[in-house]
Amino acid sequence: MNHAWGTLVVAGLFEVGWALGLGYSEGFSKFWPSVGTVAALAVSMALLAKATRTLPVGTAYAVWTGIGAVGTAVGGIVLFGEPRSVLRVGCILLVVAGIAGLKLTA
Repeated sequence: MNHAWGTLVVAGLFEVGWALGLGYSEGFSKFWPSVGTVAALAVSMALLAKATRTLPVGTAYAVWTGIGAVGTAVGGIVLFGEPRSVLRVGCILLVVAGIAGLKLTA
């Protein structure tokens, strides 16, 4: 079971990679960033599929998207200068709490 959770976390990190890659690819108009984005998407989906062999699909998908959402929001703040307000950070922390809750109840 722990291996499946590790696989799911790595899948979530690749999701962050492809989501941030969308910004760098500028709507798939830049070749290499587009290639990296598509590759990260393929790895992310393959690892998610592998994790769902053991973990409940609803939990795995919610955790995967949560990792992606939090990582992409933080990455957007750090890499793209997106706004960082107290409310926005608080909402990100709520998503983290939801991910932790799903892990604890799985």
